[in-house]
Order: sequence, then structure tokens, then C-alpha cells
Amino acid sequence: MTDYGHDLLFGTFVTPSAQNAQHVIDLAVTADRSGLDLVTFQDHPYQPAFLDTWTLLSYVAARTERVRLSGNVLSLPLRPPAVLARAAASLDILSGGRFALGLGAGAFWEGIAAMGARRLSPGQAVVALGEAIAIIRDLWDTDARGGVRHDGRFYTTTGAKRGPRPAQDIEIWIGAYKPRMLALTGALGDGWLPTIEYLPRGVDSLPELNARIDEAAAGAGRSPAEVRRLMNFMNVEFSSTGRGLLDGPPARWAEQLAELTLTHGVSAFIIGRDDHTITERFAAEVAPAVRELVGRERG
Repeated sequence: MTDYGHDLLFGTFVTPSAQNAQHVIDLAVTADRSGLDLVTFQDHPYQPAFLDTWTLLSYVAARTERVRLSGNVLSLPLRPPAVLARAAASLDILSGGRFALGLGAGAFWEGIAAMGARRLSPGQAVVALGEAIAIIRDLWDTDARGGVRHDGRFYTTTGAKRGPRPAQDIEIWIGAYKPRMLALTGALGDGWLPTIEYLPRGVDSLPELNARIDEAAAGAGRSPAEVRRLMNFMNVEFSSTGRGLLDGPPARWAEQLAELTLTHGVSAFIIGRDDHTITERFAAEVAPAVRELVGRERG
């Protein structure tokens, strides 16, 4: 059993539809008012049917009061790391410390290349992400002296000035599935943010994937508990009988999520579906029950 001991977070994964922009904003406000902890948006800048995720995050930050916000996950190849660092720090300041930086190495390379970014191999994309994380964190580190200098294979900074300092220590959550990305997550990330439907064997994949992150964390001189385990769930449904993972009554949802925390260390649960009623029931009926179950086992 693996419980990394993190506080529990509950949130939503909202489709940033340009055609239904008001619905997108309303869903975020519903999550905020219902007491959920997170609102996240996927990021595909090459997709014209979607709102720009960074613009959307900024707008939603101004329309909400307490909920934390993140890209899920931001496409690094189309967002230069030095600029992204300043944008993230700025949004964190303006939102009162409510931002987390979800990052991905890149996917859908045809679309990325069509937008003018360099097409990278999977191995190159992992190296580029590692370089970007170093640059981002250095630009946030206003206690260090001198400008930020990195001479990497994919990203270079030549004395960039540091700052602004974020309102909090912004966590970097990494979308990862393959061995090299999992190793990078363990070595550098503050969180692992996959989607359950994309794992090769669903929940049964978690022991192996967690072990890869844990091994990399230990190899980097870190505790595996420094890496929060988050999870997206896209196919969810409240129904009268239990028919599968997050497809059943709220009590069944709560039992399944508590088991994921206590057995596999998942401590943040983010649901899709873009539905106000599901969002409200998740906040009112599932989240408190999961906290109670996990709290009881943790003592």
C-alpha cells in the first residue's frame, strides 16, 4: 500500500469550447461556488474550436474567488519557458496564489508544427521539458543573484532578469505516461498528472508507474512523497448501481477514490463531463465522503 499523505483535492476538467464560452465560464464558477479545489483546462493552441487556455485561465481567475487553476496540461512547445514563467508568476500574484503549472512535453506534433514550433522526437521533447523547468524555476527564484543563464539543446537564456516572485511556491504538475517522462517527473516534478483512461491497464498500471516515479525521485535525492499524484477521470457518471470506476452512486465513487488514495497514493481527483449537476454532486456528496474515509484510515 502507498499513501503519500497529501491533502485531498477535488476538481474539474473543463473543455475550453469557443462556441460555448459562457458555459465554460459558468462551469468554472459552479466549481468555485460548490467548494471544489481545482478547475483545469486542456491546452491545444492548434485547435481553433478551443479558447486559448492562458487567456481563459486569466479570465476565470478574475471570475472566481477561491478555487485553484491549472492548465491540464500546457503544451510547452508552443509556450516559451521564459515567457511562461513570467506569465505564471503574474497570474499567481493576481489570483492570490491560486495557480498550479501543469506542463506537458508536447503531443499532436502535426498541429504543433503547423503553428510554427519545432517538431521534436519523444526523447528530444523530454530533454526540452527538463530544460524548460530549470529556466522557469530560476526565473521565479528572486533570491538568487545575477541573471538566469541556460545554454541547453532546445532553450537558451542569456542573463534574463529574475522575477516577478510568485505569490506562493507554484507547483509544477507533469503529464507523463512513458518511462522517460515518468523519470523526469520523479526527478523534477511536484506532481504527476495523467488521465486514467490513457493508462495502458487503467488502475492496474498504477503500481508500476508509481514505482518508476519513486525510483527516479530517490535517485535525485528526493522523497517520493514530494511528488503529488493527481488523476483525470473523463468517463464518469452518477448511476443507481455500480457499473465501473466512477460510474455508480456517490457512496461507490467515494469508496473507489478512497481506495486510490490509500493503495496507490492518488490525492487529487479531477473529473470531466462539463456538467453542472455532476460538478455539484461531486463537491457535495463525494468529496466529503472521501475525506472522511481517508481520514479515518489515516487516523
